[in-house]
Amino acid sequence: MRRAPNALPAAPGRTPKPPGMYDVARAAGVSHQTVSRVLNDHPSVRPETRLRVQTAIEALGYRRNTAARALVTRRSETIGVVTARSALYGPTSVLIGVEAAAREAGYFVSLVSLADASEKQMRAALEHFLDQSVEGVVVIAPSADVVEAALKVDLRVPMVTISALAQQPAGIYVTSVDHLLGARLAVRHLVGLGHRRIAHIAGPADSLDSSARTRGWRQELDAAGLPDGRLLVGDWSAETGYAAGLTLARDIPDAVFAGNDEMALGLLLALAESGITVPDDVSVVGFDDIPGAAFFSPRLTTVRQDFHALGSSCMTLLTSALAGQNPSAQVLVPPQLIIRASTAQRSVTTGHTVRIDAGL
Repeated sequence: MRRAPNALPAAPGRTPKPPGMYDVARAAGVSHQTVSRVLNDHPSVRPETRLRVQTAIEALGYRRNTAARALVTRRSETIGVVTARSALYGPTSVLIGVEAAAREAGYFVSLVSLADASEKQMRAALEHFLDQSVEGVVVIAPSADVVEAALKVDLRVPMVTISALAQQPAGIYVTSVDHLLGARLAVRHLVGLGHRRIAHIAGPADSLDSSARTRGWRQELDAAGLPDGRLLVGDWSAETGYAAGLTLARDIPDAVFAGNDEMALGLLLALAESGITVPDDVSVVGFDDIPGAAFFSPRLTTVRQDFHALGSSCMTLLTSALAGQNPSAQVLVPPQLIIRASTAQRSVTTGHTVRIDAGL
């Protein structure tokens, strides 16, 4: 590679300065404006000139300075995403859905995962994004304290939060799977099968998703004129589902709505070990439709979340706000009830159930 005229060699042991746009222009024998047009895919560049510039870029190993470009164009083509640190299926799937939707919309994602939702950590994350000139921010908020921490930071870009908030805060856009509707669909299915005593294994008390699902369970029982069933609280793990199952086995209800599929898995094992057959003795419904739910024993009836649609709704809100439009403050993505073999019709006269296998 030719050294630029009058350029000094790099000092021994020091990393040479990376090539810039002017280096590419000199190597290609064009102006730096022409290099800029090639980088921005401008149609006025002749094919042979474009090829010469692209060859120089490849030979020099030139990379565009996106930070400098953002200062000029006010576009970084990047959004910041804050999420609580979790290996659970739901939060991880939400993150994947947002990243995929962002790429489809032409954005890269800068990610920060928080070990806790303190205002200090949230402020550091959001200020980091502002230093990167992100065009917008998405906060995946499983609990209200994550949203509250985000709201305390004075952002100069639009913010969308993915959270099952019962009340809409001012100044942000919100999208979520409709967890309340999903719970109502699950309980409505059980009521329609003739079940009257319907218990619920809820997730953690500080979880917005769990709170919405518990409200849906109660609302649907109330709509059917049924009293509240037993409420047990887990932590989303199969272990707590198993513990709840051992408790319920001492006074088995007609049906159980588990707050997620992992807890449903633990529940199924506890019932089997207690000599209780699903769905002959009790029907079970989960929530999430995790990979493998169709291969539980029995195959699990559950509520499926559409994470791709959730990511798309998030990006639609964000891009609409960036375009100066006034999008809806809240968008709910409807879930889908998936009926399999863990639920069955209850006979009014005998109290026994009749199997209905809806397949995978």
